[in-house]
Amino acid sequence: MDYDKLLSKRVTEVRFSGIRKFFDIAATMDNVISLSVGEPDFKTPWNIRKEAVRTLEKGKTTYTANAGLIKLREAISDYTFKNNGIRYDPASEILVTVGGSEAIDDAFRALLDPGDEVLVPEPSFVCYAPLVNMAGGVAVTIETKLEDNFKLTPEELKAKITDRTKALVLPYPNNPTGAVMRRNELEAIAEVLRDTNIIVISDEIYGVLTYGEERHVSIAEIEGMKERTILINGFSKAFSMTGWRMGYSMAPAPITTQMLKIHQYGIMCSPTVSQYAAITALTECEEDVQNMKDEYDSRRRFVVKGFNDMGLPCFEPEGAFYAFPCIKSTGLSSQEFCKRLLQTKKVAIVPGDAFGDSGEGFVRVSYAYSLAHLDTAMQRIREFLNEL
Repeated sequence: MDYDKLLSKRVTEVRFSGIRKFFDIAATMDNVISLSVGEPDFKTPWNIRKEAVRTLEKGKTTYTANAGLIKLREAISDYTFKNNGIRYDPASEILVTVGGSEAIDDAFRALLDPGDEVLVPEPSFVCYAPLVNMAGGVAVTIETKLEDNFKLTPEELKAKITDRTKALVLPYPNNPTGAVMRRNELEAIAEVLRDTNIIVISDEIYGVLTYGEERHVSIAEIEGMKERTILINGFSKAFSMTGWRMGYSMAPAPITTQMLKIHQYGIMCSPTVSQYAAITALTECEEDVQNMKDEYDSRRRFVVKGFNDMGLPCFEPEGAFYAFPCIKSTGLSSQEFCKRLLQTKKVAIVPGDAFGDSGEGFVRVSYAYSLAHLDTAMQRIREFLNEL
């Protein structure tokens, strides 16, 4: 069999995730400290787990409606209104998906025809460009800069828009940089988009994990933007529910209808037990989320200060749970820095170029780990720098 002729070039040309590369290598070594994966170290709050057990005991293990339990969609609508002041119709504008990643994939496939362009600010999470390409679209990179705090500017956005532009990915709070777009900055982006036919795919999976006095603002809150926004969110990060595989999208009904069609044929419905548990997450676990957020904030300050003290300038993240220190002073590339650190000090982190070419010269460090774990890793990184 000639598998090269059988397999889709659109798929074979996509690279594997740069995040998993160093994690997989680390898994083959002993005594490695891994700060490479965005996996909360907290257990899922007990109320959520208890509801899942109760659901199993009651035998609620059949399919649900394709779009998800209506009670869950109502809870999502209420939760979004409470946090962002915008209301979505549970019956026609909300789709429950298998993680936020499925929602992003559904959005691209519902929107894109061959050759349509999607603007992707980078550095950003690794899934956007590959999913655009696999949907037949063309990912167009917008390189954000440290001097702009890794935020998308209206000037950069205008420069990349063409008559083929169909959508803009807005990945804030950002993975890997921790950058957050504030209301005035989102208003400037909205001003560029209002007179266009461009849809915004706003990935807000880290929205609750925004630090400081200012709350997270969704671009869908900005006047005139709800009708042109697909808001993506989920339970993995804020509720420490990564393995439950629960996400959701909120969008105008004509878009949600087409995303539902893709979800219907490819997935059927999200895991039933996870859906019941997710209702509890949204309605009973506010205190748990705040406690986890406070702990992440302590870790954030510890890690950022540590990198700055050891001579690796570190942008202060305002959201998510990643630090993005600059390693240019070492003279090593991002890949070489991470490879040598893993080989000599058994600390696994992710090279910045895994998140786009503009990430070169930086590394991503997840602080979704205990302070003791982080302290040991930081000591080893300091030793590594001293020995260079």
